[in-house]
Parts: sequence; structure tokens; C-alpha cells
Amino acid sequence: METIAPDYERTDMGTIEIAPEVIEVIAGLATVEVDGVAGMSGGLSSGIAELLGRKNLSKGVKVEVGQREAAVDVSIIVQYGRRIPEISTEIQRNVKRSIETMTGLNVVEVNVHIHDVHFKAGDKPEEDETHVRVR
Repeated sequence: METIAPDYERTDMGTIEIAPEVIEVIAGLATVEVDGVAGMSGGLSSGIAELLGRKNLSKGVKVEVGQREAAVDVSIIVQYGRRIPEISTEIQRNVKRSIETMTGLNVVEVNVHIHDVHFKAGDKPEEDETHVRVR
């Protein structure tokens, strides 16, 4: 996903630079920690959301980073039967807390995009489908 300029901080000892990719990984990890998140979504390609593993956490994350602030967008797949508003709110809190604690940046917004619903084997509405597309 898209990133903007890295964050630089000047100290007496030199410059500290936090690459946007680091913030993407922090946001991705903080997102998948939330109960009810089946995984990150790589986006809607060909109309089907792609479930990404832990190695691709930053693929479902877009960050915009300034000198002191950051805005984050995360794209997720939720587990079937879970309350989406509660999961989304917890993602927002966890991502904001994690980024602010680890980087010192002020997170001004965390936007959560639900791209798909993941069904467990026993919850499938149809035997051939493992995901249902949400519009």
C-alpha cells in the first residue's frame, strides 16, 4: 500500500528515522492481535479479498506519516459471527496505542476497512465457499 515520507527526529547525538514500513508492521501486528480478526486483507482483487499470513502484515496497511503525526488505514477479514463495530473499535485503540508507544508519533486516525468474512469449517453457508464478499 501507499506510504508517505519517513519520520525524522533530530537529537544531540544525530537523527532518528522511522521508516513508514516499520509503522505498517506495527499497525499490522496490533490489528491481528485483536480477537475476531481472521487476518489482513490485501485488497479486493478480482472481487475477492485475499487473506494474508503473518509474513505479509504490512500489505493490508496504508500509512501517512508526517514529522509528528500518523494516519493509518487497515484492511481486514473478520471471523464470521463476530461483532464488527466492537472489533473495529478495538483495532483502532490497539493500533493507536501500539504506534504511539513504540514511535512517539501522535496517531490522528485509524480507519478500518472490512473486506471479507471468514467462515470456520462448520459455519459455512455453502460447502464450496470459504469467504463471502461484503459490499
